[in-house]
Amino acid sequence: MAGYDTGMKIVPFRGEYFMLNSNKNYLVNHLIYPVPNPDFPFLGVHFTRMYNGHRDVGPNAVLAFKREGYKKSDIDLKDLTEVLTYKGFWKIAGNYLGEGMAELRRSYSRKLFAQNAQKLIPALREADIHPGPAGVRAQALTREGKLVDDFHFVKGKRSLHVCNAPSPAATASIEIGREIVREHFYYKNLSSHSQSVSRCLRVSLFSISAFIFCSCLQFPYAITVF
Repeated sequence: MAGYDTGMKIVPFRGEYFMLNSNKNYLVNHLIYPVPNPDFPFLGVHFTRMYNGHRDVGPNAVLAFKREGYKKSDIDLKDLTEVLTYKGFWKIAGNYLGEGMAELRRSYSRKLFAQNAQKLIPALREADIHPGPAGVRAQALTREGKLVDDFHFVKGKRSLHVCNAPSPAATASIEIGREIVREHFYYKNLSSHSQSVSRCLRVSLFSISAFIFCSCLQFPYAITVF
């Protein structure tokens, strides 16, 4: 919107969950995570004990054909064309072709999904899980096919654009908002002491509230110095 080149594009990946049947909840009494695979950019299936007593199993990671493609049938030709014409997507697809195809097969097969989850809980059976909700991860991807897994800022003359705010941005949003103000506004862009105080107060209040809101939704946003 501001006309700056971020050097990346947001690509939607859908994460699909299964849920344990309630009579099998005893299998999961806490969080169970796999050891991360350094050769694959996504964490993989894990078990989560939810606050409401449910046990989530997942997610996988498959390309969504729509920015809000929570279902397999959700397709938006404009969104899909943007992804398929972006060279960074084809680079990462080529680098992780085998893993990507395996994720896609598990998306359509409860049996394969359960087999993958059995690596963490061998006693789990296909009949012990049923389809659950899905989420969409707004993943920043560079032209070189690299996933952006850290904060990415683009500076304008009187603005700062937060183009990527990965987890746990929501948890640490207040402190991160303060750091944005200190690092990118207070010391570098503001001249006189009186202007620094007044502008920093306005920017700080805006940045913190905006960061909490936008980081939870994983939307890029901009902070402007008034």
